[in-house]
Amino acid sequence: MALFSFSGKAQTITPKESLYEISINGIDGENLDLHQFKGKKILFVNVASKCGFTKQYEGLQELYSKHKDKLVVIGLPCNQFGEQEPGTLKEIQSFCSLNYGVDFPMTEKIEVKGEGQHPLYQWLTQKEKNGKMNSTVKWNFQKYLVDEEGRLIDVFYSITKPTSKKITKLL
Repeated sequence: MALFSFSGKAQTITPKESLYEISINGIDGENLDLHQFKGKKILFVNVASKCGFTKQYEGLQELYSKHKDKLVVIGLPCNQFGEQEPGTLKEIQSFCSLNYGVDFPMTEKIEVKGEGQHPLYQWLTQKEKNGKMNSTVKWNFQKYLVDEEGRLIDVFYSITKPTSKKITKLL
């Protein structure tokens, strides 16, 4: 929980909505129950197969493999930035597996901004829902780190590599 001091009194800010109640489908079409990850940190990353940052899949897989006892990485395909994720779910899954050995959870293709913004990204980007901060998804491979109890820790823009100290020091 985030502690803030106003007039010398500490206040605890908790999310208005539970992350674990948000429904999202996995890349296989089955519901991906976020509640199964309670007790682990979660790194949510909007991903794309034809982006200059696509090579970050390698670092995401390395991070997941090294810390899977306490961290889950979830890749969320998104085609909103330069139409850099045009493939079908099967094509995306095959690309990630063949080129980067990805075995962390992946979801259905979603929208991370705008009118069709998925409820997960509404939670990640709106202080009124996550209890911590407002943010805007700027590009592919933006990362949101959530703690073991489903509280937003921080956001990292695309240029922050998955294995950077900015992220690993928080694990």
